[in-house]
Amino acid sequence: MKILFSLLILCISYTLGAQNPDLPDDFLSKDFHKDRREQLRGILPTNSVAVFFANPVRNRANDVEYIYHQDPDFYYLTGYKEPDAVLFIFKDKQAAANGTMYNEILFVQPRNAMREMWTGRRLGEQGVKDVLGFEQAFNNTEFKKYKVDFSKFDKILFFDFMNDVRDNPRDSSDLYSMIVDFKTKVNYPDKNATTLAVEPQKNNLDTKGLASLMSKLRGIKTPEEIEMIKKAVAISCMGQVEVMKAIKPGMSEREIQGIHEFVFKKYQAEDLGYPSIVGAGHNGCILHYIDNYKPNVTSKELILMDLGAEYHGYTADITRTIPVNGKFSPEQKAIYELALKAQEAAMKICKPGIKRSVLTDTCRAVVNRGLIELGIAKPGEKHMYFPHGVSHHIGLDVHDRGDAMIEENNTIVIEPGIYIPDNAPCDKKWWGIAVRIEDDFLITKDGYEHLSKLAPRTVKDIEDLMKQSSIFENYSLPDIDKITQKKN
Repeated sequence: MKILFSLLILCISYTLGAQNPDLPDDFLSKDFHKDRREQLRGILPTNSVAVFFANPVRNRANDVEYIYHQDPDFYYLTGYKEPDAVLFIFKDKQAAANGTMYNEILFVQPRNAMREMWTGRRLGEQGVKDVLGFEQAFNNTEFKKYKVDFSKFDKILFFDFMNDVRDNPRDSSDLYSMIVDFKTKVNYPDKNATTLAVEPQKNNLDTKGLASLMSKLRGIKTPEEIEMIKKAVAISCMGQVEVMKAIKPGMSEREIQGIHEFVFKKYQAEDLGYPSIVGAGHNGCILHYIDNYKPNVTSKELILMDLGAEYHGYTADITRTIPVNGKFSPEQKAIYELALKAQEAAMKICKPGIKRSVLTDTCRAVVNRGLIELGIAKPGEKHMYFPHGVSHHIGLDVHDRGDAMIEENNTIVIEPGIYIPDNAPCDKKWWGIAVRIEDDFLITKDGYEHLSKLAPRTVKDIEDLMKQSSIFENYSLPDIDKITQKKN
């Protein structure tokens, strides 16, 4: 019976297969990831090796883990989405023990019939070869035995360890164990040691240089990446559009968040690019407000909604601020149009060769001048009404890798914001007004393409859209309190 059960588990696992036939067919190709590795190899220093570790599994509580999300650099270079893996990219060809020459090698978690029954398909070493196109791929159980003389390299580039990886005592080849083995292989210094080693070792470890190399690569988006980003942006815009039509006083911040995220899922976005921000009234003054817990938004409030769908790993980042009752008050309109004026001033100068910091300076000058004219700020006064920069890259990360200077085929945001919290040192009529307008842009040869224009951003366009009927108007759910009271 035991043998039959084992055979059944094995059949289930391999019937599921390393390749999932239910997945969409528009993911980045193995050729894309191979080309990215070649591009990185081309800019690596002479006689060097770059090392990348997969993201760790994160524990949520007890025996429940967070949904796994791969390290963006690792995914960019491999297409591999599973944990417990390490990638080596060599500048020059290396000779294996059997004489095979190679310049990259990937160690991955092995196939496991029982684990796949519980947690899903694994590629394993053969799947990585077949699906992702690696010639040198091995199960991570082989990593400890992997022998390379790392002392011969002028540089070993990797991101330094943050000591935030848990050890799985039941798995001697998990990420924790591979990091321990790697440290031994490269003679990683014990930062807690109080005495020097007896024999000085060659210091060829570089934990700084890889960030700039990956920024050079990831900042310039390929046509394949641009298509992914455009899809993520379009999905995110549709969320904003549907909420503008559906919102009404009495909704909760969480319900409004739910409409956005329902739209994302309807369009098959796998994830969020970052925790959703839905802040009504004074909650909008908290820049990264993610509680989204206010049970009733009121008719007199603005609501700031900063949400981005993640599609096939690539994320949008869009913010709209709208009046809950569908009509901006005079004070709300004045602040909103000031933020919009600042954004449009930055858009006018947005092109290759401009530093992103210049976009911030441009917005800040417009906002400061406008706040003085409105009597909210005084000339020369330092204030916190505009506390952040306005531009960053987007891509595999919502704050993606990329350089300070804007270049063709960058994808960036411009997001001025004005936040006037309760008890601010100005007329009370301005209190609780928070406005952020954030749009996504593809930098072209001479300027930009406005990717997120599908989501209305002028006062008139927002108010006009909010008058339209919504597909969510007639949905209702039973009163849960009444249901539970009846059962009790």
